[in-house]
Amino acid sequence: MKRVLVTGAAGFIGRHCLPLLAASGYEAHAVSSRLPAESTSGVQWHQADLLDPGQITGLIAEVRPTHLLHLAWFVQHGQYWMSLENFRWVRASLHLLELFARHKGRRVVAAGTCAEYDWRYGYCSEHLTPLLPGTPYGVYKHSLQIMLDSFARQTGLSAAWGRIFFIYGPGEHPERLVASVTRALLQGRPALCSTGDQIRDLLYVKDVAGAFVALLEGEVSGPVNIASGQPVALKDVVGTVAAKLNSRHLVRLGAIPSPADEPPLIVADVRRLKEEVGFSPGYDLDRGLSETIDWWRKHNASLFPRGRKS
Repeated sequence: MKRVLVTGAAGFIGRHCLPLLAASGYEAHAVSSRLPAESTSGVQWHQADLLDPGQITGLIAEVRPTHLLHLAWFVQHGQYWMSLENFRWVRASLHLLELFARHKGRRVVAAGTCAEYDWRYGYCSEHLTPLLPGTPYGVYKHSLQIMLDSFARQTGLSAAWGRIFFIYGPGEHPERLVASVTRALLQGRPALCSTGDQIRDLLYVKDVAGAFVALLEGEVSGPVNIASGQPVALKDVVGTVAAKLNSRHLVRLGAIPSPADEPPLIVADVRRLKEEVGFSPGYDLDRGLSETIDWWRKHNASLFPRGRKS
């Protein structure tokens, strides 16, 4: 029996992983600091604060997972880049990993970030691009990846690290680019943007979830970029959303300044994801944006819950 514990299960990515794991034959256990209003069929929920060592100890002893999908982190929008909460999550993650191995866990996949790379290079390859994080968030994530890699080699644990690039989709924080533009245009307000010349690598959240589940299912070890591999200018993303809503006249490119140190290009090398993990996205940008717009139409919310620690 494959028994998986998913941390951050109520979060942006985690909630999309759960049905995929259940469909793949896992006995799925989901943990969050706050239980969701609606549960996923075939998933057992556990409420716990992963920053509390005692609660982690009790949870692992109760579930005894064979697999661990560790997505939980501090994700408060606008704060997580510099927050000391990142340090607390490294400490909690190490305790979680130690207990998982002690209870005979077999495979762990944890969430990393493209912020581990030196963004001056633009093109991010797991084997070639230097790792030089420019923020505490990137530093702490990368520090955990180094420790996980060493710990796995010493204990015989099978471990992989999914480096997430830029995500969008239903339920993301309302102040993020796709959500903020969509909400503004649906409400008939001007969408205030930077020039949008920045080139990024966007992946729909359901594909991000699918990539993590595929990584968990396989035997690939070490870091793997979770991205589309397709560069796109942010102004083109905004333009596509506006075209779908017949609201190009409300887009204000250049209305807000871009940070002076913002890199012009960040795109992933996804050969490991495609060739070794065997995963390719099921959504292109057009389809993903359409589903996201439809979600915001149905929910019609001016606010959405802030980033969680779950």
